[in-house]
Amino acid sequence: MNRESGSTDAAPRRRGAPLVALGRHLFLFLLYGALGTAVALVGGYIAWNVRRGPELQPWHLAALAEEFRAADDDRVRTLDDYRALEVRLFAALRREVYDQVPTLERRKLFRYSAGSRADPGGGPDDGNRTYELPAPGGRAAALLVHGLTDSPYILRRLGERLNAEGVWVVGLRLPGHGTAPVALTRVQWEDWAAAVRLAARDLRARAGAATPLYLVGFSTGAALSVEYALARLEGEDLPEPAGLVLLSPAIGVDPLAPVSIGQERLSHLPGLGKLAWLSIDPEIDPYKYGSFATNAGSQIYRVTKRIGERLDRLGAGGPVRGFPRTLVFQSVADATVSARAVVHAFLGRLAPEGHALVAFDVNRRAEAEPLLAPGARVPAERLLTEALLPFDVTLVTNAGPDSRALVARRRASMQAEIVDAPTSLEWPAGIFSLSHLALPVPPDDPVYGATRPEHPTRVYLGRIELLGENGLLAVPTSMLVRLRFNPFYGWLEGRALDFMGLAAAPAPHPPKSSAAPSPTGNPATRP
Repeated sequence: MNRESGSTDAAPRRRGAPLVALGRHLFLFLLYGALGTAVALVGGYIAWNVRRGPELQPWHLAALAEEFRAADDDRVRTLDDYRALEVRLFAALRREVYDQVPTLERRKLFRYSAGSRADPGGGPDDGNRTYELPAPGGRAAALLVHGLTDSPYILRRLGERLNAEGVWVVGLRLPGHGTAPVALTRVQWEDWAAAVRLAARDLRARAGAATPLYLVGFSTGAALSVEYALARLEGEDLPEPAGLVLLSPAIGVDPLAPVSIGQERLSHLPGLGKLAWLSIDPEIDPYKYGSFATNAGSQIYRVTKRIGERLDRLGAGGPVRGFPRTLVFQSVADATVSARAVVHAFLGRLAPEGHALVAFDVNRRAEAEPLLAPGARVPAERLLTEALLPFDVTLVTNAGPDSRALVARRRASMQAEIVDAPTSLEWPAGIFSLSHLALPVPPDDPVYGATRPEHPTRVYLGRIELLGENGLLAVPTSMLVRLRFNPFYGWLEGRALDFMGLAAAPAPHPPKSSAAPSPTGNPATRP
């Protein structure tokens, strides 16, 4: 290259260099600005979370050491071992929470105030502990697994009915539940899964190898039941379930749930303890936590992720075959879990081997429908119009736009034809839909039911009718609106019994608990 040609080539480069540098500086300016804005937003969010709401209390901070962990399976091998550990756990709860509540804070409507109407009672059958309803020589065995922040109380009525039909029932308390919300800041989903496996093995041994074993799960308990069945399909040595009955299964959860993982990790830094909580609400429910731990959301997300991974492996060559026959009950209106995920991420991936979905529509009566959100009707309509589904669908919906009466609109597996069958059901006045919480609760439940008991011994949360000014109540306003009982519970119970082959037979065993009597003195009348 001669000097003349070299100088000619270099000139454009020198002239373009300032533009390149300017672009680089502009890019860095925008990048650092965006990072600074993000840091400011995150810092502001953290500061807001730390300052907001009530201060943390003993039930948010106590160290309840006597809880079951997955690593305990070498020393806690049976249900008797598990329940003995529970006795020590509830003794620790008494010392570290109840006894730490200042006298001035003890109220008539407070879960951790001994003797209050919201106090579960502290006895061996207070609704929060693992229970057993034996049926030697019975027709089946059923392991009942409750949902996140709940307790065994939520499925107790169904357990008693199953026991009356000759089913050996165990209602399992999942680790982290039934005590104080702080327990959910430390639990791992593997602890829940290990407890389900322990209970299933022990129940199989108690009821006998020839007795059909069913898993009955609500919400997170339903997800854990699905994970159990998939683990067995992948070769884990577990008792085989004859079937699954799932209520509001947590197959798909809030897509923002993974964000809670980072927030939970930040909560371990000094001064940021409040980040361990997505909400800090009054503890007035004897059988369900009011406060919600960040870790609880991240753990259920991990369960759903594990279910998806197992389904991906098992379904790599087509539909998943050999999954236990499954009956799912789901409200199409569910603010906690994704009803669509139940259809597409779970049931839709199974081979057509006798699975069924019962979906409860929103109330479509003319005076209620205009008040519904624009998309409220869409999920139910899709169930009956989408491509052929590998499971039976029954949609419980209004017989017509001017009718409270309900029909069961059925579409058989892999069929397009829809057949209507009458029911004896109708929408009660003032109810526009079911809810995630409602499905397992009968209308006559003394705590969550449709009617306030004449002589209540517990706080009544079924229909909280309070009117006044905004901003005065300590409880979230959603608690005043959300339905907590199922007006169609009897119909649901009948479908579950029929699915398990129990509907036609007489009840050979009266409801009987292996624990002490319930607080009402009659286990048969209290879930």
